[in-house]
Amino acid sequence: MSFFIDGLSWALLIIGGFICFSGAIGIHRFPEFFSRMHAASVTDTLGSGLILIGLMLQTGGEVIVLVKLILILLFILITSPTASHALAKAALHGGLRPMQGSHKNDKEDVLNKFGRQNTSDDEQ
Repeated sequence: MSFFIDGLSWALLIIGGFICFSGAIGIHRFPEFFSRMHAASVTDTLGSGLILIGLMLQTGGEVIVLVKLILILLFILITSPTASHALAKAALHGGLRPMQGSHKNDKEDVLNKFGRQNTSDDEQ
């Protein structure tokens, strides 16, 4: 049974590390702010969650360590999506708009495409 738990723990640690690494590549490679922010927030939550669950399996019955890891996981699961939402809302409020398309010349304003009309506040 210990071999199975160790194997599962290491698998979660490796998968979590890979997800964090792929998120770092996504932050570097994605073309605009909102897609980069999405890569950062999703990989932060999922990657660190998998790593923490893998570490929880390695505690070996130490309850205080397990409780601390659970509290860290709960803190990350609450704060990371909240911070990403606040950051996206601040960017929208500051005038940054999400763009659609893969080429710089073919990008369209996503908000206008789905029926939102420019107001005098948007033009500033």
